[in-house]
Amino acid sequence: MCAAVYVLSTVTGYVLTSALLLKCPTLLHRRKRETFLGRHISHRGGAGENLENTMAAFKHAVDLGTDMLELDCHLTKDEQVVVSHDTNLHRATGIDAQISDMTYAELPPYLCKLGVSFQRECFCEGGEDKRIPLLGDVFDAFPNTPVNIDIKVNDDTLIKKVSELVIKYDREHLTVWGNASNQIVKKCYRENPRIPVLFSLTRVLQLLGLFYTGLLPFIPLKEQFFEIPMPSIITKLKDPRKLTRTQRLIAWLADTLLMRKALFDHLTARGIQVYIWVLNDEEDFQRAFALGATGVMTDFPTRLKDFMDRNGISKLQ
Repeated sequence: MCAAVYVLSTVTGYVLTSALLLKCPTLLHRRKRETFLGRHISHRGGAGENLENTMAAFKHAVDLGTDMLELDCHLTKDEQVVVSHDTNLHRATGIDAQISDMTYAELPPYLCKLGVSFQRECFCEGGEDKRIPLLGDVFDAFPNTPVNIDIKVNDDTLIKKVSELVIKYDREHLTVWGNASNQIVKKCYRENPRIPVLFSLTRVLQLLGLFYTGLLPFIPLKEQFFEIPMPSIITKLKDPRKLTRTQRLIAWLADTLLMRKALFDHLTARGIQVYIWVLNDEEDFQRAFALGATGVMTDFPTRLKDFMDRNGISKLQ
């Protein structure tokens, strides 16, 4: 009997303490300092409205008032940091070659028409700007705009050079970087711990484990940006009739586990911003913000801005 009472009281105390710290995490952790707030985030500059990762796309998004540009980086043969999503150039330029095998001067222009990755059966036809830009070009053109950098390959030189550019343009307070790879994120953090990092996929899974076991409120977190997909959008990316029962079940389970308002509220209370990608429909915008997400990443910055303006979200601080 005594043992049962002891176990029950211990478990009850743990649950109550965990619940309290989940709601009030600053009782244990110092809130991370936010140097900017990203609510409206333009994915690849807004791949549904201009050719992805081009200066024209970035300028359009910034002129529209986006809070943050999201982009991808690679390293050329002559060690130039370029803004491009794919390792291989075939999809975007029609040339079957690796970026790392070509000098910057040799890189071909983008095709006139590119598919929008997160919008089914959607294509974007660009204007005159089809050049693959340098990361330095983006930093130089938009000195006050936060940038979210996806380091696309595990390359020490790439990570070092991105850090050097961030320092050169005095952007450590306006930059977040990382990748789904935990190894890349660790290297980024070691190279320059002053640049905030994203949660890697491994760390997202660890975070969920901590959340559902009640341990999360007790654990310090070095990351400052929790950037995750909304799994339910798979039905919009693929023909729902072609999804297997297993695929539907996995999407439902992932969505149920990830899209948790209690988790988002806890993270934001600790100064960790929550970004959900890549959403292109108003119903998904609405759901993300209702769940407490800090910001939404979209291919259609005009569409998201109109939604936020109508709902007063862009005025919230």
